Amino acid sequence: MLFAIVSFYQRMSDFNLNLSGAESHLEEATGDRFSGNVILGILDGDTDPTEWLAAIEAGNVLMLNVDGDLNELAEPFARPVVDLGGNLTHFRGFLIITPPDAGIDTDRL
Repeated sequence: MLFAIVSFYQRMSDFNLNLSGAESHLEEATGDRFSGNVILGILDGDTDPTEWLAAIEAGNVLMLNVDGDLNELAEPFARPVVDLGGNLTHFRGFLIITPPDAGIDTDRL
């Protein structure tokens, strides 16, 4: 639907990430079936910030590769996400954004 970028997916394979496992953990963390999607994208200023916010409002999780200054790129949508009850975490060059019903557990970091 939103931002399927092949070159980003190829770079993600270098990290050996298991997104199916991530969705499974989201189901466990929320106590019910996760009904959104995990959307991969690149945060570089090319995408209208309202699209990122709309994806969160629809219940999706964003995993965005940060290409530039994080504070500057996330500023237009970070406060509205927090106001909705969502979460933002910067981890290893990625900004992970969850809707209100899905938290981010950083205890193992």
